[in-house]
Amino acid sequence: MIRFLLRFVGFWLLAGGFVALVVDGTRSIAASAVELTSAGDAWFVLAPDSLSALEAWGREAMPGLWEHLAAPLLSLPAFLPLAGLGLILLAIGRVRERSRFEAA
Repeated sequence: MIRFLLRFVGFWLLAGGFVALVVDGTRSIAASAVELTSAGDAWFVLAPDSLSALEAWGREAMPGLWEHLAAPLLSLPAFLPLAGLGLILLAIGRVRERSRFEAA
């Protein structure tokens, strides 16, 4: 059940990363320049209150961790964290093949 859930969420995150890549590619073609949406900007468009709350909490509770880990992750193009996390979850939830030489 857990493997199914990991694969299900992983496929959705990977699909979201692909959609973000297609949107950025379309905007780049239309502008004749590279246009990338950062993960922070995408999060702000979808749920600005949760991003503001997380940022306030992160700066207060763990300022060093926020500045050196969370802020650079939020500045990455949106498709990278989505696709990366999706691939990680898919790898964790993969179904392992049994070798025909393996003892049962």
